[in-house]
Amino acid sequence: MKILLVEDDKTIAEGLEYSLTSEGFEVTLCENKKEADKKSGENFDLYLLDLSLPDGSGYEICRNIKEKQYAPVIFLTACDDEVNVVMGLDMGADDYITKPFRIRELISRIKAALRHYQKLDNVMDVYRLENILINTKQAKVYRNGEEVFLTSLEYRLLLVLLNNMGQVLSRNQLLEGIWDIDGDFINDNTLSVYIKRLRDKLEEDSQNPKIIVTVRGLGYRMGNTRKEA
Repeated sequence: MKILLVEDDKTIAEGLEYSLTSEGFEVTLCENKKEADKKSGENFDLYLLDLSLPDGSGYEICRNIKEKQYAPVIFLTACDDEVNVVMGLDMGADDYITKPFRIRELISRIKAALRHYQKLDNVMDVYRLENILINTKQAKVYRNGEEVFLTSLEYRLLLVLLNNMGQVLSRNQLLEGIWDIDGDFINDNTLSVYIKRLRDKLEEDSQNPKIIVTVRGLGYRMGNTRKEA
């Protein structure tokens, strides 16, 4: 597995490079945004980005990556306030770990993010829900023929529902489905926010949803879906 590591602190970068290489990862190290932008076109399996860089921010690198490739992004930062966490997730980041951190925890989160993407890669079909088309092979979603941008978390939530068509999923099942490691920002309130955002983006009338249906007292289920030939 190839990882692009973007970190301007040489001590941290060298330690991470050694630890990740010892785990069997192939690591390419960049010290700034300019180097990272050049390398990001090589299609790495995972991107590990420091937020504060001398010539830009990890947010900008993440945005560029997500426009070109479907791959997990993990932010490394000393800033853990909620605004920055949500901003990172909205830009498509898959995880957010604050410094200082334990290397075993970071490796666990890297492996978890890779597992999520491997699970989604196993679904290779096109599905239609009302006026929504989901191309899981390309990881793209269309509404009335126009592509809809979903963050990584929104897309994973949609895929969990799609992979369990016909089943009512409790809130806990959805949380476990989109995040299989501890993350303080992935909680019940956050799930409500992302359900609402998905409905706003996909439903004709988000107040009367037909795609993500609430089953009162139990949870949510995917509406009527058909597999395209």
